[in-house]
Amino acid sequence: MLEIYNSLTRLKETFRPLHEGHVGMYVCGPTVYGDAHLGHARPAITFDLLYRYLQHLGYKVRYVRNITDVGHLEHDADEGEDKIAKKARLEQLEPMEVVQYYTNRYHRDMAALNVLPPSIEPHASGHIIEQIAFVQKILDKGYAYVSNGSVYMDVEKYAKDYPYGKLSGRNLNDIVTETRELDGQDEKKHSYDFALWKKAAPEHIMHWPSPWSEGFPGWHMECSTMGTKYLGERFDIHGGGLDLIFPHHEAEIAQSCAALGHETVHYWMHNNMITIAGKKMGKSYNNFITLEQFFAGDHPLLSKPFGPMVIRFFILQAHYRSTVDFSSEALEAAEKGLQRMQEAYARLQKLQAGKETTVEVAGLRQRCQEAMDDDLNTPFVIAALFDSTRAINTVFDGKGTISEADLKELRDVWQTFAIDILGLRLEEQGAGDSKLKAFSGAIDLLLGIRLQAKQNKDWATSDKIRNELTALGFQVKDTKDGFEWSI
Repeated sequence: MLEIYNSLTRLKETFRPLHEGHVGMYVCGPTVYGDAHLGHARPAITFDLLYRYLQHLGYKVRYVRNITDVGHLEHDADEGEDKIAKKARLEQLEPMEVVQYYTNRYHRDMAALNVLPPSIEPHASGHIIEQIAFVQKILDKGYAYVSNGSVYMDVEKYAKDYPYGKLSGRNLNDIVTETRELDGQDEKKHSYDFALWKKAAPEHIMHWPSPWSEGFPGWHMECSTMGTKYLGERFDIHGGGLDLIFPHHEAEIAQSCAALGHETVHYWMHNNMITIAGKKMGKSYNNFITLEQFFAGDHPLLSKPFGPMVIRFFILQAHYRSTVDFSSEALEAAEKGLQRMQEAYARLQKLQAGKETTVEVAGLRQRCQEAMDDDLNTPFVIAALFDSTRAINTVFDGKGTISEADLKELRDVWQTFAIDILGLRLEEQGAGDSKLKAFSGAIDLLLGIRLQAKQNKDWATSDKIRNELTALGFQVKDTKDGFEWSI
C-alpha cells in the first residue's frame, strides 16, 4: 500500500495502478434530496477530468460514483432526521420518488456540464444486504459493539491495532475535543465512536431488517461496501471533496482495515472547496446556488445567466486542490476567457495551410502533457492553449503562415486537450446564453445584408446594422473572408 495521499503529483512517474493497464476509481457522489449546486459541480468535473485523462493515457478505467439515497445524513451521520424521508413527508411522496426525481435532475445537470457518466453508479439503498454483511465482519473481528439495537465502531480498540487518523492527521485527543454532543451519545462507549448500523426511530421511513434491529446503515458504510464490491479489496483511486477527509474517508479506512485486515485504497485524491465570501458553499450553510439557477440567471447574486461551459471553464481555471471563491464578476471573467477560446477554435478550423510555418507553434503538445502529468494542472493547460491563439490569429489575419503538418498537429492538440480532456464544448457559439442558437441564423442574415451593403458602398445601411447590433451587446468584426460576431 503506497503512502500517497491527496494528489497524483508527477502522474506518469508516481501513479502505479494495482492491475497493469486497468484502473479502479471510486468517487463519492451526490446525496439526492435537492438540486445540484456549484459545490457539487466541482468534484464531478475534477474526477471527470481524471477519468478522461487516464483513458487518454491508455488505461481501461472502471469508474464507480455512488448515489447516496439512504438519506440519514447529518454532520457525523449518526443523528438527525432522514433528509430524503423529510422531503418525502413534506411533499407527500414516496422516498424513492424523491430519489428518482433528483437523480434525474442531477444526471441532466451533469450532461449539461459535459461530465461523462461513470462505469457504474450504485445506490446505497440497493446494497443493504452487502452493508449488513460488512458490519458483521467488523463485529466478528471485535472492532465494533452492539448498543440498544445500533452498531458502533469501537474506535479506541481499533486505534490500538491500526493508525487511526492517518489521512486527516488527527489523533483521538483532537477528535474528542472536536466531537459535538448529540442525542443518543449515551449509547456509545466513546463520543468519537461512529455508527455502522443505526436502529430506526418509529417515525423513520427508510429502514430495513438486520440481526440487530430494524434500521439503516451508517453513512460511511455504503462507500466501504460498494467500493470493494465493484473494485475489489484493493483498488487504485478514491476521490471526493476535501470536506470528506474527516470523518467520512477516515471512517472508511477504519471500516476496511477492521473488516479486511488491510486498507483498500492505493491513492486518495481530494478537490478543494468552492467558497462564497470566504465560506464554503453548501446546503448546510444555506448559501448555495443551484446549477439550474446559474443556467437561468435566477439568483440575486448573479448578474446574468451563465451557461454550463462557463461553469466548467470557471472550475478548470483553478487547480483542483485550490480554493475557488465564487462571484458573479469571476464568472463574467471566465465567460470572456471561454469566448476567446471558442473564437480561436472557430478560427483554427478555418485556417488554410501554407508552404511553411512562420508562427510559433512548436512544443504545445509537450507543454499541455507536462501540465496534466503535474497533478492535473489545468490552469497551465489553459494558459498554453491561450498562448497558441496568437499564432492562430496571426495566420487567420493573413500576417503569417502555417504548414499542413503543423496545422494538423495544432488542430489535434486542441481537440485532445481542450475538448477530449478538459471537456469543453468549444463549438458552441455564445457561451453565456443558451438561447443564442435560436436566432444565430438571424444574426448571420443581418450581417450578410451588411456585407452586401458594404460591397455596394451603402455605408449608411452598413453602419446602421453594425451600430444597432453593438447596442444590443454583439461584437462584430470584419475579416478578410467576411465577418465574425460574438456576444
